[in-house]
Amino acid sequence: MSEDGTALFTIGELARATGLTVRTIRYWSDEGALPPVTRSTGGYRLYDAGSVARLELIRTLRELGLGLDDVRKVISGEQDIASVAATHVAALDAQIRSLKVTRAVLSTVARRGSTAEEMTLMNKLARLSAAERRRILEEFVEEMFHGLDTADPVIRERMRNMTVDLPDEPTPDQVDAWVELAELLQDPGFRAQMRQVAEFNAAGRQGQDSPAGVSMWFARRLVQLGAEARERGIAPEAPEAEEILRDLLGADVDRAAALERLEAMTHDRVARYRELLARVKGGGPAAAHREEFAWVVAALRHRVAR
Repeated sequence: MSEDGTALFTIGELARATGLTVRTIRYWSDEGALPPVTRSTGGYRLYDAGSVARLELIRTLRELGLGLDDVRKVISGEQDIASVAATHVAALDAQIRSLKVTRAVLSTVARRGSTAEEMTLMNKLARLSAAERRRILEEFVEEMFHGLDTADPVIRERMRNMTVDLPDEPTPDQVDAWVELAELLQDPGFRAQMRQVAEFNAAGRQGQDSPAGVSMWFARRLVQLGAEARERGIAPEAPEAEEILRDLLGADVDRAAALERLEAMTHDRVARYRELLARVKGGGPAAAHREEFAWVVAALRHRVAR
């Protein structure tokens, strides 16, 4: 007890009173979060009732995950609890986002049965910044349209302005889709396929006064007519399919050339590309419209082959 009658406590007494270990209290004291109020004649650290209250506050802050540096700032009055808590919330949000990416990568590794090398690549791709993701897409689009001045400008600009940003809190499916999409965008074989699609697009407009955006209009029209045909139960080889093809392509189009272009557009990897884009943005795989394109391609094949 001090000279003024105030009770003083040793570390051991604090430990018994609070349920904390002597080692923990000594560590916090050594780090400056709980300095002793005085020392005994034998050199032992002594603490008062205020120290007990501070010790409970330290324990609470540490249980909430705050580091000792922040704890010291609160105890010393350098920062108030509210501002420290706000900073910690922001840090926790970032940690949670990182953990969600980690979980998504590990889930993908487990599902694919990936090797260590594949896991390393997936982790790297999943953690790319928005700027790095943008660079991958820009390089892909530049290679796809380089030198094709007659390609539909609406499609070209739409692809250039397209974003593949993951949301702040991506789902495992979105991270999985982005990893696969990034691998696809950097694959030379896939780039060559998409270049062929762009060349077909440019060739279709060569020497024609086609309005900008007509290619997008054609794709939407194809999906609409293909869906209607399937709903009506019209088989691609049925006579009724001829009227649908005329409505879509016109009477004078080179159907063999049209078939070649559509087959390039409906290649499995090209369709997969459209599906992955939709999944990264939170949509579903139906965005590829595989069934509608397949119906039109089958109808054309039946007639071109004859």
